[in-house]
Amino acid sequence: MAPRGRPLPHRLPHASMAARRPFRSAAGRLRGLPGPGPASPSPAPGAGPGFAPGMAAGGSASSLRRAGNEEFRRGQYGPAAELYGRALALLEDAGEAAAEERSVLLANRAACHLKEGACRLCVADCCGALKLVPFGIKPLLRRAAAYEALESYQLAYVDYKTVLQIDCSIQSAHDGVNRMTKALLEKDGVNWREKLPPIPTVPISAQKRWSAPSAAAPAADAPPGSTPQGHPDQIAAGVERARALKEEGNELVKKGNHKKAIEKYTESLKLNQECAAYTNRALCYLTLKQHKEAVQDCTAALRLDPKNIKAFYRRAQALKELKDYKSSIADINSLLKIEPKNTAALKLLQELKRA
Repeated sequence: MAPRGRPLPHRLPHASMAARRPFRSAAGRLRGLPGPGPASPSPAPGAGPGFAPGMAAGGSASSLRRAGNEEFRRGQYGPAAELYGRALALLEDAGEAAAEERSVLLANRAACHLKEGACRLCVADCCGALKLVPFGIKPLLRRAAAYEALESYQLAYVDYKTVLQIDCSIQSAHDGVNRMTKALLEKDGVNWREKLPPIPTVPISAQKRWSAPSAAAPAADAPPGSTPQGHPDQIAAGVERARALKEEGNELVKKGNHKKAIEKYTESLKLNQECAAYTNRALCYLTLKQHKEAVQDCTAALRLDPKNIKAFYRRAQALKELKDYKSSIADINSLLKIEPKNTAALKLLQELKRA
């Protein structure tokens, strides 16, 4: 593990601000984010004053990782980071065969650094994790939080937006985008978007990689997933409120107020993940020429309904505007397998072939 305080070869604007900006608030926002291991705060059986993580770890990379997870759960972030570092050292010569395991270890160590306020170290480990396994949700979220704490708002915005391309249901990423939008508007004015670094387009293959089936049980070392909780009456009330908000959005679309409609659909989706709300919001994004956001919403809709005609068509429209003609044609072909005589789809396919 790299010694603390060693300069890192990663460029960070405004890094000097970390010293005067208290990190507690940014770290506090991550309480909803999963740590390296299960969320239970109770120590492992046998753990106590005489517990020695190095001895319990046994020496293999997997056992060191488990011991690191246990230390993290106990709030011992420094010892956890050290255990992850020892595991990484064991896998140093494993090459591509251990790329995924190394990526997880780096992301876990980044979580330790983030908890301790070592934002530059967190960024470095997240970059390493993403180099090994691109578009990982945890390292992207942790790096975004570190950038935010360092007041590198543009870079944080890019990471939060990238997460939403992978899974647009992650509320912490939505909240991060909203915070960064406000900060950048104050800092750079109304033209703040023009100063942003490019936001990478997440390939469909990467989106599928990170979309686990809802019924799948988490692995032993994986954090628990977020599942809807509450009394059935509360859940029903939330679904009904979501439906009402969606209808309000539909009325605003009819009046041509697409920006306000997006707000209503977003509120609706926070309460209930519904395919129609995603495709309706995608239509608004298309109208406002926010094509990447339209792609994200259509992808989310297709996760819920893999044969949704509107989602395939609107994503094809957005991909065409992004000049990703190959993916756009693939979407139209998928649509035509479901509905071979769809006139609008056939017309768009002809346009794409001429493009």
